[in-house]
Amino acid sequence: MPAEPAVPAGRATPEDLDRADPLARFRDEFVTDDVIYLDGNSLGRLPHRTRRRLEEVVAVGWGRGLVGSWDEWIDLSTQVGDRLGAALLGAAAGTTVVSDSVTVNLHKLATAALDTQPGRPDVVTDAGNFPTDRYVLAEVARRAGGRLRTVPTDPVTGPAADAIGTALDDGVGLVSLSHVDYRSGSLADIAALTEQAHAAGAMVLWDLSHSVGAVPIDLPAAGVDLAIGCTYKYVNAGPGAPAFLFVAEALAERLASPIPGWFGTTEQFAMAAEHRARPGAARFLTGTPSVPGLVAVEAGVEILAEAGMEELRTKSLRLTDLLIDLATTSLAPLGFAVSTPTDPGRRGGHVSLSHPDARRISMAARRRRVVGDFRAPDLLRLAPVPLYTRFSDVAMAVERLDALVRLGEHQHVTVTGCAVT
Repeated sequence: MPAEPAVPAGRATPEDLDRADPLARFRDEFVTDDVIYLDGNSLGRLPHRTRRRLEEVVAVGWGRGLVGSWDEWIDLSTQVGDRLGAALLGAAAGTTVVSDSVTVNLHKLATAALDTQPGRPDVVTDAGNFPTDRYVLAEVARRAGGRLRTVPTDPVTGPAADAIGTALDDGVGLVSLSHVDYRSGSLADIAALTEQAHAAGAMVLWDLSHSVGAVPIDLPAAGVDLAIGCTYKYVNAGPGAPAFLFVAEALAERLASPIPGWFGTTEQFAMAAEHRARPGAARFLTGTPSVPGLVAVEAGVEILAEAGMEELRTKSLRLTDLLIDLATTSLAPLGFAVSTPTDPGRRGGHVSLSHPDARRISMAARRRRVVGDFRAPDLLRLAPVPLYTRFSDVAMAVERLDALVRLGEHQHVTVTGCAVT
């Protein structure tokens, strides 16, 4: 639900907004320092409760309980999946599991979807979709005897219904898109695009990696068939935390996992000769899950649920409105341009600023204790995550970017290091 725009300068200062912030207390849930951290769309901060629970899992569950602890751990993939689904996806129990990586889950669901679409082996996505998604979808389509059809999209506003519509015909079995564009932060109309694909006879698989935990989502209300997403960004579950997958309740029994693992079978410890798929999304479980990863996901979901997604979205829009306003007034004269939709209803949780020297500016900003990230060819991505970012952090970050560019500090930076998603 779009929030009111950020209070204009003159009516309230960022410090005033911080004092009035109903979510301010959640900052104390996280390990923080003097860094203005605007990269939570790549890796969220560490919650204190996660550290405590991981210490308990290691020292007590593993250290003392050993194999006996599996009585508590064995169903974590489905239990945490149910909690994540209910809190963040509007999903019913049994439709969401936490397991594997986004890449593996994408491959499993895309393959399963095309297996139910005889004579429709092609897949449609947008040309700006995350590279791994395109790589996986191309290979899945090839193995089904089809091809990946990539649709050109606007680099700021993302995939449009008319562009996707031109690629749809009776040869397309699956449409797979990202809910929030990883570069520009544009927010796709998940219900409209899903309906459009269904009208053409295709199934739909959404990548929620840059929207889950940042944007309220109701997958059943949008009629979504399948979805995947990661948990180390806005869910704050830590580096390499396991991903999740969602399968619509009415669809699961039609699908077969292309990786029929023992965690996805009924009567798991019967060690039967043949695989018999579990009901619901659990049929897509594979091997032994990462228990520390699942515990971290559960803690991250709990915090988001306590804060409430509508409240988080309201603050997120106010933070990004403020960032866009300050960038437009202060940074535009220095060669920056906003490359994220200014319409709150079309924007996810981060703002991208384009600049010819964005990579060196991103690195120079770290010397001033402002951490964002760079995306080729010219984007500086900044994510003011509402759980732990203050309005004053946003204002100070813009001030530091302004100062470093005016002083030419970025011109003395040697480009090194990596860019992570």
